[in-house]
Amino acid sequence: MNPLEHVSRFWPHLAAAADFLAAIFASVHALLRKRDSRAAALWIGVVWLVPGLGPLLYLALGVNRIRRRAVSLGVHKAIVRPVPENFGEPNQPDAEHLRMLARAVGRVVGQSLMPGNSIQPFVNGDQAFPAMLAAIESAQKTISLCTYIFDNDPSGWKFVAALGRAVKRGVQVRVLIDAAGARYSWPSIIHRLRHAGVTCARFLPSSLLAPWRVATINLRNHRKILVVDGHRAFTGGMNIRHGNVLAEKTKRAVQDLHFQVQGPVVTQLQEAFANDWAFTTREILDGASWFPDLVETGNVVARVITDGPDADFEKLRWTLLAALAEAQASVQILTPYFIPDPALVTALNLAALRGVRVDIILPEKSNLPFVRCASRAMWWQVLERGCHIWLTLPPFDHSKLMIVDSHWVLLGSANWDTRSLRLNFELNVECYGRDFTREMERIVAKKIQCAHEVTLAEMNSRPLAEKLRDAILRLFSPFL
Repeated sequence: MNPLEHVSRFWPHLAAAADFLAAIFASVHALLRKRDSRAAALWIGVVWLVPGLGPLLYLALGVNRIRRRAVSLGVHKAIVRPVPENFGEPNQPDAEHLRMLARAVGRVVGQSLMPGNSIQPFVNGDQAFPAMLAAIESAQKTISLCTYIFDNDPSGWKFVAALGRAVKRGVQVRVLIDAAGARYSWPSIIHRLRHAGVTCARFLPSSLLAPWRVATINLRNHRKILVVDGHRAFTGGMNIRHGNVLAEKTKRAVQDLHFQVQGPVVTQLQEAFANDWAFTTREILDGASWFPDLVETGNVVARVITDGPDADFEKLRWTLLAALAEAQASVQILTPYFIPDPALVTALNLAALRGVRVDIILPEKSNLPFVRCASRAMWWQVLERGCHIWLTLPPFDHSKLMIVDSHWVLLGSANWDTRSLRLNFELNVECYGRDFTREMERIVAKKIQCAHEVTLAEMNSRPLAEKLRDAILRLFSPFL
């Protein structure tokens, strides 16, 4: 028997042994590392029921390697600056209970509250994009832009043109786009940006030619940050897509909220971008052009909350739990994707049982039907304890907002699902202030006014086949 025949004879046994060892390793890793027992059980099932491919899928989608890598870079320690000892806790007499929330969130996120900020909301790209483009045109020193999706479409072209003109004026421009988000349009906007002379990078790129990057394919940067000259910022949930401009009446129209931020908290937004940029490119952004001294411009007390599968793991989830625990009168949640884990479901129900009015506003039509089905399978769990669910009319509403007791607002990029709270790199801003909160409540009230309220009876009366379909998809919620 020649050597090749000898190898071919034993190859199936070697492959089976390798697959068995890989399955053992993946199962042990899932048992020891997965905090969610449902996710651990699902992954172990996939590993053993899909021979060969199962362990590879777990390596690509189930292993979190970014936490160790981010910590080893020491980026956070290198860039985060000292914060004032007087962090400006809210002092309204009827919001004293929120002092406990401010203290708890401060201990979780490691950031101080910054007083003296002004925050202006923009509804849809019709309002947000002109303001953002005007800010870019006014830039004199620096521009930092981070986004999940930057489409190669008419709205994207306007941003490329404005950024290119800024480069020609001598402005330092840095653009960071998530590698997966950059592929939402083809060809990618990256080529236009580079042709315009804009320094840009992709966050965690993956490629079939780079198999060592497979373990990061499911970890995406979902943050939206634009900072101009270090003193004016924009953040929220809005991507750079032409569908956000409702006046254009595109086929994929999307409602959304975005915010202009001015004041001391802009420094924290710039720090978040600088950390992500340093992680991606190893370039450290520092100095007065990126981090100028900032003065107070308003009466909103705010703090940036970064969350992700690194040193910031589950900071946002803890914030949501703390807010629900401290709520005394009302909670309003506006989110496009609602698949909360058992702890959040319990917190929502406990708030309702304590007499807190809990309103959850979701889109009637989703851009991800299977996610909506998985979400709908969970609605009865909060409806039966007294929470209220509202469905807003099309077009699809991508807005993200949480309001507590008419004094506290959480805005930003995160959704109420596993992907946002465990896998994505997210950025939210915690805000204290009655005037700003009332403005947000008016926006939410306008949405509820035209929305349909879902009842428990309505959920129970659905056809059995529909209930089963939704329940089966809910089993995959740890992956969605």
